[in-house]
Amino acid sequence: MRGGFVWDDDAYVTSNEALRSLDGLRRIWFEPGAVPQYYPLTYTTFWLEYRLWGLEPTGYHVVNVLLHGLAAILVWRLLARLRIPGAWLAAAIFALHPIHVESVAWMTERKNVLAGVLYLGAALAYFHAFEPAAHLGTERRWGTYVLATTLFAFALLSKSVTASLPAALLLLVWWQRGRLRMRDLRPLLPWVGLALPMGLVTVWMERHNEGAIGAEWTLSAVERCLVAGRAVWFYATKLAWPRDLMFNYPRWEIDATAWWQYVFPAAAVAVMAALYAARARLGRGPLTSVLYFVGTLVPALGFFDVYPMRYSFVADHFVYLASLGLIALTAAGVASIRLGPRGRRVRAVVCGVGLAGLGALAWRQGWAYESETALWEDTLRKNPASWMAHNNLGTILHRDGHLEEAAAHYREAVRLKPDSASYANLGNLLVLQGKTAEATGSYEKALELAPGLPEVHNSLGRLLHEAGALEQAIGHYRLALAVAPEFAEAHLNLGAAFASAGRNEEAIRHLSRAVSLEPRDFNARSNLGTVLVLTGQPDAAILQLSEAVRLQPANVGARYNLGVAFARVGRRDEAIASFAEVARQDPSHANARHQLGMALAEEGQLEDAETHLRAALRLRPDWPRAQIDLAWLIATTDTFDSVDSTEAIGLAERAVSGTAAADATTLDALAAIYARAGRFAEARQTAQQAIDVAVAAGQPQLAAEIHTRLLRYGETSP
Repeated sequence: MRGGFVWDDDAYVTSNEALRSLDGLRRIWFEPGAVPQYYPLTYTTFWLEYRLWGLEPTGYHVVNVLLHGLAAILVWRLLARLRIPGAWLAAAIFALHPIHVESVAWMTERKNVLAGVLYLGAALAYFHAFEPAAHLGTERRWGTYVLATTLFAFALLSKSVTASLPAALLLLVWWQRGRLRMRDLRPLLPWVGLALPMGLVTVWMERHNEGAIGAEWTLSAVERCLVAGRAVWFYATKLAWPRDLMFNYPRWEIDATAWWQYVFPAAAVAVMAALYAARARLGRGPLTSVLYFVGTLVPALGFFDVYPMRYSFVADHFVYLASLGLIALTAAGVASIRLGPRGRRVRAVVCGVGLAGLGALAWRQGWAYESETALWEDTLRKNPASWMAHNNLGTILHRDGHLEEAAAHYREAVRLKPDSASYANLGNLLVLQGKTAEATGSYEKALELAPGLPEVHNSLGRLLHEAGALEQAIGHYRLALAVAPEFAEAHLNLGAAFASAGRNEEAIRHLSRAVSLEPRDFNARSNLGTVLVLTGQPDAAILQLSEAVRLQPANVGARYNLGVAFARVGRRDEAIASFAEVARQDPSHANARHQLGMALAEEGQLEDAETHLRAALRLRPDWPRAQIDLAWLIATTDTFDSVDSTEAIGLAERAVSGTAAADATTLDALAAIYARAGRFAEARQTAQQAIDVAVAAGQPQLAAEIHTRLLRYGETSP
């Protein structure tokens, strides 16, 4: 319960935007693909908890533990109603078995424990409805049946693996009576009608939303049977001897030409055949337990493509419900041994020690889920060849700034599984290490293995952008968007590349798309606002930059650009407030000081304006723009005297020198300051020079305005 979120808990909880709003709840239920799987009831519990405790993990873990505890109680009550010996013992084993730690401690598997409670509740209600008993009236039976059906529907909406419940119920009826009648089938037909569509939805989502498509899932029918046979024995062994449980087991090499791999499915079939043949002597219970175990496992035995098969054919959480078959058989066997009083006491002690051992193992296994780092370190201790663990531990170390350690894990992941994702991650880290050539090579290798990977095109584009190869960068961003048109980061980066290339209209189009896809993305808002300022759209810029500042109040860049936009539309008070806040947060921000000085000057606060312009020049002593603006401020004061004249002219002449006398506006200002100081000949000469520069630069209107001022200098001359 003190653990954190791990692995894909981000998709389910921490980064799940659907949990953040009422519209998100609508999307969970009515928009398949809005969340990784269509398990709307599971996500609704997350949605409710987000309202209660946000992203504090303890609350989520407590709920998982309580659900598992409730499932154990329901196991006890269900087995007791079915008159199976050792019901309490079976429930205790189920509660404490360490193979179930993954289902309880991993938040993503909320779907397992929630579905388990509803599955068991539906089964208990079903047998309550159809148990032959004189005291149960027809009305009450059908009311209980409706409750059972509702619980089953809710179980399917939590996790569709519960679709096997109708078959399990029929199996239990057969165990009780030795035969099945049509009246046993009829009540379950509506359940089958609910189960089949949900199962098909899950299969479709696994392929199209989760991405269970590719070489890892290309298995023949024979190979799938080999996987299934081996998995059945794997789970049975782990239930009997829960040693070296881990988050990621090695992925078996399936070889249809290796004779020994056929032993597993053949042995499984042989066991079931033997139990069937011995049912008259042993009873139907052992066969029923084994058939329940295998049948409930079917969705996870490799016959259907599920995304985790990319990493391993088995996982602890797959056996959560199926384990009940072997657990109930074991408990019933222990409880059915006929013993005297002393033997019963010994049995109680042995069972108590066994349960304590299971509890200790579960406690120890729980620490693996304390954090993401703990999870992957535990996996690598038990499965050093887990490329996934190396890759994910590298990602954590990468994120935390431990680049050398991260690089070692990434390189090991590439060695173990040289696929596009491993090369892409290594490339991302090499970028941070400044190893541009190696990073480029890693990205190119990733694209060679999987040419259509949008993330890699995006990363390579970013690298080329930073290297100044804008056209190549734009090409890779376009390739990323050709594969994934809704890839917000690629739109953001392509917009930034267009902005760097001066193609502002295209930049605005892609940055706007990035904002629409990710409204809470600060960079998209900030970049779009900046380009809108540059293209003379200050009102639109203010909308974007105000939101960017709200998202990141401490970001001085966005706040500065917001001030510029306010100044452009004449909202000087807001501009002054923005620039002042930037100067407060970053006293070395010369641009903010300069803009603040100019805005204050326009408001007539000349003394404060001069203070800030001088501060800007102290920060950037050779800045022509600040020099000429301060010179102009000094020259236009009412108290302008010879001392002011000397300083203003000195500043203006340095500004002209700093622009290599190639800026008409700066020359024009110097001419006016000369005239203000009474140096008219120099004023006329400088003004004429400004006119020549403006004409050469294709600025005829500016040249005409300077010429008008030149004539005034002539009128005032001696």
